[in-house]
Amino acid sequence: MAVVAALYYLVPLAPGWTAVKTSFFNWEILQKTFPKLLSAFVVDLQIFLWSAPLIFVLSLAIALARNTRRPALFPLRVFGALYTDVLRGVPVILLVYLIGFGIPGLGLPRPYNSPYIWGTVALVLGYSAYVAEVFRAGIESVHSSQSAASRSLGMSESMTLRYVVLPQAIRRQVPALMNFVIALLKDVALLSFIGPIEVLRQANVYKSLMANFTPYVGAALIFLCVTIPITRYADYLLARQRRERLA
Repeated sequence: MAVVAALYYLVPLAPGWTAVKTSFFNWEILQKTFPKLLSAFVVDLQIFLWSAPLIFVLSLAIALARNTRRPALFPLRVFGALYTDVLRGVPVILLVYLIGFGIPGLGLPRPYNSPYIWGTVALVLGYSAYVAEVFRAGIESVHSSQSAASRSLGMSESMTLRYVVLPQAIRRQVPALMNFVIALLKDVALLSFIGPIEVLRQANVYKSLMANFTPYVGAALIFLCVTIPITRYADYLLARQRRERLA
């Protein structure tokens, strides 16, 4: 609070504060542009809502491939390791550029050259590599005695994985997964670089038309209104999980 109070009183004393206030905190421009920014944010939510399930399914498949111990499935383990190593080594923004501009450059007919499709593909590929490691850590955190006990009860390997291992693994990783949900929601804005008119691109349009940066502040406020409650919920889940372990 002391830092916030100091900034509140000291920043206006800077020589350029008047110009910054006019360029970034123009109330009239914020009122004028905010409804349109809010409408554009719906596009972000749509992309997020169809990307998140795809990331969940693909990352879980990659995690299972990396955790398999059957000799016949060794190529899957190699593929899973290569997948995570390569895609975690490339920044998501580069994936967006490479896939978002590269695939449509092949001359595909509509709608297969849509930036919405290939932007989603870039996000799914990039994030699934990270989330797969979260799932893998969760699977490995389940003690081997759990699997042994279920097998002694006559459950098959697939049933053990489905009913014993995965429920525990996913439940333990919920706080970490919530952090990726927040990051994904913010990184949807990266697709603005390849064409979709979402909130960041709409803010950029208004910035150019009005020669003012206030629309960027409006876009930031919209993201904060969504991500802060999710962050607090993730902290609540983490605290509850910690209490359960201590109990």
